[in-house]
Amino acid sequence: MEFLLADTPLFQGITEGEIQSLLQCLGADRRKFPKGAVILSEGSVTESLGIVLSGMALISCSDVWGNNSVLGHIAPGAVFAEVYACIPGEPLRISVSAVEDTQVLFLNVGRMLTTCTNACPFHAKLVHNLLTVCAHKSLQLSQRILHTSSKSIRGRLMSYFSQCAKAAGSGSFQIPYNRQQLADYLGVDRSALSNELSKMRKEGLLEYQRNQFQLKLPGLF
Repeated sequence: MEFLLADTPLFQGITEGEIQSLLQCLGADRRKFPKGAVILSEGSVTESLGIVLSGMALISCSDVWGNNSVLGHIAPGAVFAEVYACIPGEPLRISVSAVEDTQVLFLNVGRMLTTCTNACPFHAKLVHNLLTVCAHKSLQLSQRILHTSSKSIRGRLMSYFSQCAKAAGSGSFQIPYNRQQLADYLGVDRSALSNELSKMRKEGLLEYQRNQFQLKLPGLF
């Protein structure tokens, strides 16, 4: 299912008619990527941010030894590469790939930050929204740092699961990662993570089926 642009954080408060005018100013480029395709590669340079219209994308990075770390996922309506697009010539230190068949809308950030010749009154609203998106992205990165601050795998899992449960308002929630992606996100070994999850289930702390989890803590929600 494709998101309406008016429903995305970047275009919040801007009507569909106004969005169509903005797209002409911003050099909109819509592209489709099959599952597993690289959307943006590490080391490349981009002048455009991307909005996932449908599907799912993953942000990751690799070190010189080939170790991979997952930094986050990009669901429909979410923006990516906005920080790099705001810094002309800055090489990407991350890569973005399609987890499933994914459609992306690219928008030129330079045009976004420059008042267009039509002097659109809603252009200022777009810039305000971009700043809000960047602030939220910074918060997400701070949350990952919090999850990986524990020295134990269980501590990292409980930190992440706690956030997921609070966001869902329930002890039952679904995560956007498979086991390898979750291990990469938390910076741990996949086998060790799977073993720890099994231990937690045997101890009655949680139940899970693939990426669906149910925390079993007294008095939870």
